[in-house]
Amino acid sequence: MLNLKEIQKSYRDKTHTVRSVVNEALDKIKSEDERIGAMLQLYDEAYINQCIDRAETMITGGVSTDMTGVPIVIKDNINVKGQIVSAGSKILENYNSPYDATVIKKLKDAGAVIIGRTNMDEFAMGSSTENSAYKKTKNPLDITRVPGGSSGGSAAAVAATYVTVALGSDTGGSVRQPAAFTGLVGLKPTYGAVSRYGLIAMGSSLDQIGPITNNVDDAEVVFDIIKGKDIMDATSHQNLSESARDIKKRIAVPRLFIDQDGVDNKIRDNFNQTLTSFVDRGYEVVDVNIKNIEKTLHAYYIICAAEVSSNMGRYDGVRYGVHVESDTVNKSMIESRTEALGAEVKRRIMLGTYVLSSGYYDAYYNKALKLREKIREEIREVFKDFDIIAMPISPVMPWRFGEKSDPLSAYLTDVFSVSANVIGVPAITVPTGYIDEKLYGSIQMLADWHREDILFAYGREVESIYKK
Repeated sequence: MLNLKEIQKSYRDKTHTVRSVVNEALDKIKSEDERIGAMLQLYDEAYINQCIDRAETMITGGVSTDMTGVPIVIKDNINVKGQIVSAGSKILENYNSPYDATVIKKLKDAGAVIIGRTNMDEFAMGSSTENSAYKKTKNPLDITRVPGGSSGGSAAAVAATYVTVALGSDTGGSVRQPAAFTGLVGLKPTYGAVSRYGLIAMGSSLDQIGPITNNVDDAEVVFDIIKGKDIMDATSHQNLSESARDIKKRIAVPRLFIDQDGVDNKIRDNFNQTLTSFVDRGYEVVDVNIKNIEKTLHAYYIICAAEVSSNMGRYDGVRYGVHVESDTVNKSMIESRTEALGAEVKRRIMLGTYVLSSGYYDAYYNKALKLREKIREEIREVFKDFDIIAMPISPVMPWRFGEKSDPLSAYLTDVFSVSANVIGVPAITVPTGYIDEKLYGSIQMLADWHREDILFAYGREVESIYKK
């Protein structure tokens, strides 16, 4: 699979055309995706042709970008005008988007060719893509295992070499964890660095759209295109990243947090080996004690569930989506949601409604918000002396289908991934070589707010250690 710069070179050298590259991606999906299940839909021929024509015009006119003519697939919770966006749920299975998300508009302006939507856990609630209302996506590295989630379809599409780039969304690790499970690079930008306008919300204070790619350079290219302030999203802001010239070459490792029961020995050994490689290259690796970081998962599942409860209120079977006729409006709303929403979505709605209810709001939700601020303060102190905080992304390897039927066991796999979302810092996962004969290891790195540049610099260092 060519990277973004190689694709552009092939267009300049006329060894490929936009149409030939796009058709190759479409043909591969049509011939292979029945086995993998990464895709929910390829967009119609007329829409794809419009994107191709735009890209060819840009190339001919000498105004192409690194994304011009590049086929890309989109997680099924990002709105694309005129196309179905279902968030992996039956309640929206025939919902046609009336507008483009801001990230889609920016990608179109850059000449990207958007060819289809990928499978996901319903409303992004899950860590395995087993919770999709439509099908299970398999991990292309080992089809007996999950690809991670909730952006499992996007990760699988890149890992199966359908496309070079896919977009996902990350609420508690949903870009980084599936990227790691499939041997790819996954970026969660600083909260607000990328507009959420047009993203179907799960947790509004946690969600961020990010790229899944084969390498760090490509992730940086996509980030540079989709980042920036958007008048349609009040939480968005201009990227404030400074130059990477002030990198200290100091890595913080919350060792007590990482060295806990339940972390797979293969993951622990691979992580420590990567840290040793950094030391060999002149970096300083220091064990640090971040007092409340082990409580981040608790705060996450309270805050996230509360925001899920609020955001899911709009799916009432009245305004849009599946509608079940009944004797009364209230009964119709209840039956529409009962019929069209999956078990995991209902579970999180009920949990969120409970923590927001009278008598429990202060006991749970307010305390979780206070804990979030405490953890932010502790992390700010760490970044005064260190470039990054390094951790695994998951305590376990990609599991086999059905192994984690107990919801709590699945929630616990998010223990290392949710910190970046709760406090809002950028984070990246980069593959760290084969951890067994089929699966890759991965290192997760968190940087200070708006310091994606540091993540890219460290990510390239990891890539130079583990050349594929």
